[in-house]
Amino acid sequence: MQIHHATSPFGRRTLTLAQIASQAIAKTRPTTRALPKWEIYQALCTARMRLGISERALAVLNALLTFHPETTLSGEAIIVFPSNEQLSRRAHGMPASTLRRHLAVLVDAGLIIRRDSPNGKRYARRGRSGGIELAYGFDLAPLLARADEFLRLAAEVEEAARSLKLARERITICRRDISKMIAAAQRELMDESPDEGQIWLDLQTLYRNLIETMPRRGTLEQLETLADQLSTLADDILNRLELQVKTAKLSTIESSNERHIQKSDPESLLDSVPVTQAEHAAKPAPASRTALIQGSYTLGMVLRACPDILDYTRNGIGNWRDFLGATSLARSILRISPSAWEEAQTVMGETQAAVAVACIVQRAANINSAGGYLRSLTRKAEAGQLSLGPILMAQIHAREPQL
Repeated sequence: MQIHHATSPFGRRTLTLAQIASQAIAKTRPTTRALPKWEIYQALCTARMRLGISERALAVLNALLTFHPETTLSGEAIIVFPSNEQLSRRAHGMPASTLRRHLAVLVDAGLIIRRDSPNGKRYARRGRSGGIELAYGFDLAPLLARADEFLRLAAEVEEAARSLKLARERITICRRDISKMIAAAQRELMDESPDEGQIWLDLQTLYRNLIETMPRRGTLEQLETLADQLSTLADDILNRLELQVKTAKLSTIESSNERHIQKSDPESLLDSVPVTQAEHAAKPAPASRTALIQGSYTLGMVLRACPDILDYTRNGIGNWRDFLGATSLARSILRISPSAWEEAQTVMGETQAAVAVACIVQRAANINSAGGYLRSLTRKAEAGQLSLGPILMAQIHAREPQL
């Protein structure tokens, strides 16, 4: 006798193209394949939001799976045929109306197929050998046919949740580090000078502005962007604190060796005319100061060429120390990495590196990556092919064309 499996539902229920597609997918499963039914169910629970399935519908599917006697789903026909009363009992006493509604959700989602009998009842016909020959009820074959899809969706959901958790952890650690480092700086360094105190106040303001943009329930992309910004700011603050510690140690060593030279005007070197070669031979200067002394430009010239750097300070720029503080804040906002900044300082010197940052700020609209541009300038400086004086003059002429 040839067996015909029912494809249309009993009674007033309509047949949809989606149900026909689900039946076609169920036919594509390998008849020799077997998978643990509870492994598939756990994947469905993990990926239920991606599939649009409620937890109540999954509770009904759980009850249906308990009527399948094997621990795996395999074979040509995987049909269970419990009555509504039995199914309701295993679904923790779910009302019949609610049960029917969630069964319809599972059918529409393509997770089960109705195999209704001529009178709509669920039962099985047994052959002479006692085995089930024909069954009417709910076919679980789509679960086996789509198992790879469910496992892939579950893996994607778990990976997204893991990435979201890691992003939140990064934000938490960066917030803790930044707040405590700023507190330590304000407690121990702000009394050194008003300018130094203003730099830390500006960094604290930048940190608060970043935190205010943090959404309560942000997406993974939003949280990773914020984590990157906070991480860059934390690295910059740590680099500044380490530089302060190194400077303090060097000052102590120079004082103990009686090599510390007192100057009545500490800012005089920054705007001075280049010294002679004889003076250089007589007294070598540190690398950062040597690069600065050899420059042929003044602070006023830099500000004429790069006025946009003034946007990164509250009280304006009156000396080179103010200028260095403004460029420090600009570096954090432009997301120039501490490694790129340290490399630029090593090659060009602190002040020339800061002037390079000011030039980048002035041309920010035309630069895609500020950190990459600074590294390019550093490589040119290392090869002896960079001169900031002509660059500043070109920017001045571009802003102040000769009449």
